[in-house]
Amino acid sequence: MSNQGFYPPQRLLMGPGPSNVSRRVLEATARPTIGHLDPLFVDFMDATKGLLQWLFRTDNALTLPVSGPGTAGMEACFANLLEPGDEIVICRNGAFGQRMVEMSERMGARVVVVDQDWGRAVDVDAVEAALSVHPDARILAFVHAETSTGARSDARALARLAREHDCLSLMDCVTSLGGIPVELDAWEVDAAYAGTQKCLSCPPGLSPVSLSERAAARIRAREKPVQSWFMDFSLVMSYWGGGGKRAYHHTAPVNALYGLHEALLVLQEEGLEASWARHERVHGELVAAMEDLGLAFLVPADERLPQLNTVKVPEGVDKAAVRAQLLDEGIEIGAGLGPLAGKVWRVGLMGESARSESVARLHRGLRQALS
Repeated sequence: MSNQGFYPPQRLLMGPGPSNVSRRVLEATARPTIGHLDPLFVDFMDATKGLLQWLFRTDNALTLPVSGPGTAGMEACFANLLEPGDEIVICRNGAFGQRMVEMSERMGARVVVVDQDWGRAVDVDAVEAALSVHPDARILAFVHAETSTGARSDARALARLAREHDCLSLMDCVTSLGGIPVELDAWEVDAAYAGTQKCLSCPPGLSPVSLSERAAARIRAREKPVQSWFMDFSLVMSYWGGGGKRAYHHTAPVNALYGLHEALLVLQEEGLEASWARHERVHGELVAAMEDLGLAFLVPADERLPQLNTVKVPEGVDKAAVRAQLLDEGIEIGAGLGPLAGKVWRVGLMGESARSESVARLHRGLRQALS
């Protein structure tokens, strides 16, 4: 690597994230940096928070972008809602359910795992059975859109089970937000976290989160402080809480927030329902293209995400060589994780990347690589 500037190539990003970022959003991140306590920036924060509430379909006051990628938002939610000794039921049907388990164990929680085969949606009946025999559970955690497999679970039904069993629901919607319906208030989800680099088509590095008043009350009633000072929402909200006066907590990533705000404006101009419909339409085009090449999908059609697709690698095909050839042609797709490593490719259709021309280009590239 030389000491000259780094100029990356232009790629078509069709992996599990990040997705392509529009020039409009990239240009927004290059606007002049101002202070994170500047009165103009405080007004901008309020506008960004309002757009996030619109995106999450919620009136939750505790809605903000955590300074860090989706994993930071994930860890922040678990750290704030869990105390040592708390019992938590976690749905594990892929790599990110497993990450929930590992985080909870590090925080001293008593973890009850409801396992499901990778590539399948969470079994709601199995979750209900687990909650019935674990009445002390304080949280039910699940992944709405499992990025490692492309499986979509019934978030509304799972959140309803949490309420019926008097525990909080905690939802990972990193890959779903902006691409398929996410309805926090209608579904009565208590806490959710996402990332900017998937269907929002914003550079990675921020994690939108939203917590209900029930979840906020749980944080206020903690017996011990949140173990992470940086992620303590009771402190962060003194900065993001709203109104003109803000207490310093940390130096917010000002330019990254410019990009998020612009990406949310782009999405608002398109319309959420229109974005959901576009992702579904382009997914249909991908299914037709893969079937034309004789390729099959891992996830059953009725449990499949439109924006993240696991395509089975045909017998005898060098999976890595195909990905490398596509990358030489400027197209990135993802590899399988965990037990799916070497068995599938993960094809993303997220945000700016969810276009008919993306599918057509991948179709041509795969046809050539597989020939």
